Parts: sequence; structure tokens; C-alpha cells
Amino acid sequence: MMNASSPAPARRTELLAAGAATVTVVLWASAFVSIRSAGAAYSPGALALGRLLAGAVTLGTICLLRREGLPPREAWRGIALSGLLWFGFYMVVLNWGEQQVDAGTAALVVNTGPILIALLGSRLLGDAMPPRLVAGMAVSFAGAVAVGLSMSGKGGSSVLGVVLCLLAAVGYAAGVVAQKPALGRASALQVTTFGCLVGAVACLPFAGRLVHDVAHAPASATLNVVYLGVFPTALAFTTWAYALARTTATRMGATTYAVPALVVAMSWLFLGEIPGVLTLAGGALCLAGVAVSRSRPGLSGPARATASPRPSEHARPGEHA
Repeated sequence: MMNASSPAPARRTELLAAGAATVTVVLWASAFVSIRSAGAAYSPGALALGRLLAGAVTLGTICLLRREGLPPREAWRGIALSGLLWFGFYMVVLNWGEQQVDAGTAALVVNTGPILIALLGSRLLGDAMPPRLVAGMAVSFAGAVAVGLSMSGKGGSSVLGVVLCLLAAVGYAAGVVAQKPALGRASALQVTTFGCLVGAVACLPFAGRLVHDVAHAPASATLNVVYLGVFPTALAFTTWAYALARTTATRMGATTYAVPALVVAMSWLFLGEIPGVLTLAGGALCLAGVAVSRSRPGLSGPARATASPRPSEHARPGEHA
């Protein structure tokens, strides 16, 4: 009787995780548009600090209302590392890199991140790399290359910018892998809130520049900074952590290959940048690769009835869906 009913909650958990991952990639795609807009008035460090402060205030308020409390001691190592590498280092160098290279080059270089996550996850976390996942990542990376090449040449480019975007990809990958173990000991909201706070503290040396930029920036740029903090940071990093707690780092990294396709669509809608045929084809490949990477081999008959989800895809006891 229990075996017959067990697939239902497991399926619900899987759908909730997929929905959370979808929210994340949509909001992270929108961040590229906002960073481009706010970056004209804010320096890279000031933009990162302003974004993190807005995110920390939002997340801290939610934590207080939910009475989450402090994470357990065992989770702090992963929280601190992800806060320094992903919330702090990644955001500063990405902002800087996007001021040095065009959007296509930035998207292409940063999208080496999921490959690095797969390598680090396999080595450090023991993540499996089934053929479908590897094939999906290969298809999506080909799509990211197509998007990058089709959009290149529309802005300035420099060796420094490429190096900065590559460093951002390394910080992103290392931060994800560091965050995964912490999610086994603390809630997604705790890990995100205190990771964001660690990143904000690390960026405090840019406080003087932030004060200067706020005083001279147009209201639209400041609103973009607030938006980046509340939605692509506070909300999207929480939904990311929720989904990551229920699957592997490698599979979640592959999901972010949908971001370039969404960036193309948002640039078309909000910036009036009409994509070419190669850009559209690349975006379609990105989405197709994500679909393949998240698919599972079909089961039939008794195998489907007895198959159980991976332990990492279940919610931890006591954590709310």
C-alpha cells in the first residue's frame, strides 16, 4: 500500500523543484538586462553591494517573519564559501566583465559555468553524470556558442573582459558546489539569507563608491539595483537553493543553460534588439539541451511501480515545500 502511494509525493516534490528552477532562470535572465542598464551609472563594486544590501534586507525580513533563526554550525562552512565566491566575488567580476565585453561574449564565457559545476560536482560531491545529462549539456553549450557568436561584435571587447567573465564562471561554479552540502543541514531560506549577508559584508569596501553613485545616478538606475536585489537575488537565489536541495548540482547547473535563450527573448521584448536566425537557433538549442538534460529514461510495468526517487530529490524532514 505504501509503495503504491509513494510516487505521488515524490512527483509533487519533483514538480515543485522544477517550478522553482524555472523561476530562477527567468529572473536570472532578466538580471542581464538590468545589469546592462544599471551598469551605466554604477561601478561594478557599488552595483554588487547595492544589489546584495537590497537582497539581504528582503531576505532578513522574511527570515524574521518566519522565525527561521540562525543556521546550524555545520552549515556555516558552505554558507560562508558560497557567500564569498558566488554572492560576492561572482557579482563584482560579472558586473566588471559586462562593462568590458559585449553581451554575446559575456553570455558565452559565463556559460562555461555549468560545465565546471559538472566537473566539480562529480569530483567533490559524487554527482552522477548519466548519458542524457551529458548529451543535454553538450547540446545546450552548442546553443550558447551560437548565441554568443551571433551577438558578438555589438559592443566593445577586451581580453580583460573575457578573463573577468571566466573568473565569474569559476566563482559561480565553486559557489554552487560549496552551497550544496549546506542545504542538507539548513533550510534554503537560511542558506540564501546568510550567504547574501556574507557577500554584502565582503563588498563593504565599495560602500563609499555606492554612496557616491546613488547620489549621482538617475532614479531608473537605482530602481534597477533594487530590482536586482529583491528579485534576481532574494527570490531567485532562494528558489535556486530550494531546487538544488532536491536534485544534484550538475543537473541544476545544466538547467541554467536556458538563461541565454531567455536573455535573447527579453532583449527582443524590452530593448528592441531583434535576434537573427543564428541567435534564435542557438536559443532553441539551449532550451532543447535543458529538456534533454532534465529528462529521465522511461520506465514501464513493474520497474515504474518499484522505482524510487533519488534521496537528494526529497525535501528534508521539517522543510516546507
